[in-house]
Amino acid sequence: MKIINLKAANLQIPTVYEASKTLPAVSLKLIFKVAGACAEEKAGLAKFVAKIFDEGTLSKGAAGFAKELETRAISLYASAGFETFAFELNCLKEHFSFALAKLKELLEEPNLSQKSFEKVRTLTLGEISSNESDYDYLARVALNGLLYPGTNLARPSIGTKQSVESITLEDVKNFIASKLDLANLFVVLGGEVTPEELNLDEILSSLKAGEARELKLLKTDEKCGQKSIIKPSEQAYIYFGAPFDVSREERYKAKVATFILGEGGFGSRLMEEIRVKRGLAYSAYARSEFALSHSQIWGYLQTKNESRSEAVAVVKDEFAKFVKNGVKAGELAQAKRFLLGSQPLRQETLFNRLNIAQSEFYNGFKLGNFKDELEKISKLKLAELNAFIAEHAEIEKLSFAVLYNEI
Repeated sequence: MKIINLKAANLQIPTVYEASKTLPAVSLKLIFKVAGACAEEKAGLAKFVAKIFDEGTLSKGAAGFAKELETRAISLYASAGFETFAFELNCLKEHFSFALAKLKELLEEPNLSQKSFEKVRTLTLGEISSNESDYDYLARVALNGLLYPGTNLARPSIGTKQSVESITLEDVKNFIASKLDLANLFVVLGGEVTPEELNLDEILSSLKAGEARELKLLKTDEKCGQKSIIKPSEQAYIYFGAPFDVSREERYKAKVATFILGEGGFGSRLMEEIRVKRGLAYSAYARSEFALSHSQIWGYLQTKNESRSEAVAVVKDEFAKFVKNGVKAGELAQAKRFLLGSQPLRQETLFNRLNIAQSEFYNGFKLGNFKDELEKISKLKLAELNAFIAEHAEIEKLSFAVLYNEI
């Protein structure tokens, strides 16, 4: 695995690359930074644009374009996250040249017809309507609204009925022209392929050079808010979150701490207290999330409607005790055994290794940071971990989104 530079329009495009002949296959990703929901003016626009690209090209349409890919088992699709917009291509080595030609076609003439636009809008509005009965989705969106009020992260990534109805074909064209540019692009390439086989200058000839964009850092709210959502649910859905401001150098400690608190399933603090001791829920989890734009600890559980207040109180209490008392030697040993034993399995396949390297590069780490973190975890001392936990009392500033049925 290494970082190389490939040229497009006289610009150097950083590329994460690994050659592998284990399978006669190739994987390619084009990832545009600051081009997801964080960069949209109307909620849902980035995902709307991704769906437009899945409608094939203007000249061949969705069915014709898809047929050309399917007959050769080529997977080519677009996706939009909060921070990035990506194209992913996977195919057999023998069809790589053809697949690149299809990618070039898609970038040059996406299906920006009124018919395609209306189809995507109809599908999106249908998905939004369906989400109204997805109680996990509603509670998570409400939590983001509490943690990041007034920001793009507080809005549903798919958009709202009002925002999607306001999106125009011109909005889609402007997003493509302004956000999918070379200055904010990096590439991930792997498999039975050489860098010389990827002529970025030719494939990306339709894209503008653009200028590098800066990603805005969102501060997690510390006001300990609570939002109630009344729905005809048989259970209460409880989502909670708080700031977790951890330096890059200490995130391996956060990984161990969060595993013990709520990510380790049976044996974790939250699962032990909420399910095993009190029988309040089938499962309860807490996870840390560190993105370039935001950082937080968050979690969720389901319980009986009448038990929701007790469950919220238990979560608050467990977080407070965790900060005050830290962890025990046995908990640290158990966490180490699991993390050191299971994490290396994630590197077994080329696709997993590429995903890890992509994350390392995107987040500003050197390639191989994954292995370095495992080494640091193996040497982590109990006193060192407990000192870290004690320094992060901000995780007690919990906000709760609770969806339940009034009884």
